Amino acid sequence: MEEAAAKNEGTSRTGTGWRRGTWLFLPGLTLLLALGVRGLVVEPRLIISDSMRPTLVSGDRLLMEKVSYRFHAPSTGDIVVFEPLPEADRRGTLHLEAHIKRVIGLPGQEVRVHEGRVLVDGQPLVEPYMAEAPGYEWGPARVPEDMLFVMGDNRNESSDSHVWGFLPRRNVLGRACLRFWPLGRAGGL
Repeated sequence: MEEAAAKNEGTSRTGTGWRRGTWLFLPGLTLLLALGVRGLVVEPRLIISDSMRPTLVSGDRLLMEKVSYRFHAPSTGDIVVFEPLPEADRRGTLHLEAHIKRVIGLPGQEVRVHEGRVLVDGQPLVEPYMAEAPGYEWGPARVPEDMLFVMGDNRNESSDSHVWGFLPRRNVLGRACLRFWPLGRAGGL
């Protein structure tokens, strides 16, 4: 009987030790999974300028997904988050880790801004998301291989490809896919 009690006591201690180990292991695993998801799959972003107004405004919070561009290239109309080029900050005052703009031109396409319209391969884009027509002329220029032409939806208040040139595809970090804050404006992009 004492042997059985000792055996049960040993099992009980082992069980308690296992439970203690589990309580230490689970938070570590959760943290590891969260960091993995953020590093490889999806990441929250905060909008701090109005260059994408009215689509995104200062204070909006969104999710950037990092998976889809591993399988296909960005498409016209996608909103991309990217590492800025040194030329992207023409005033030298904003040093942001990432910028956000809409893809307008793909490799091989000719882009031009003329008389308040954006033309791609000579055809005007239908752009219901634009704040106002561009008040400048640009191009025409052909988008080089492995590059993108990107613009903010607030065309006249955006430092974008019409200012600093083409965006290398390798600088794209991901695609803005969902606004989650403020709740009244939450939804897909």
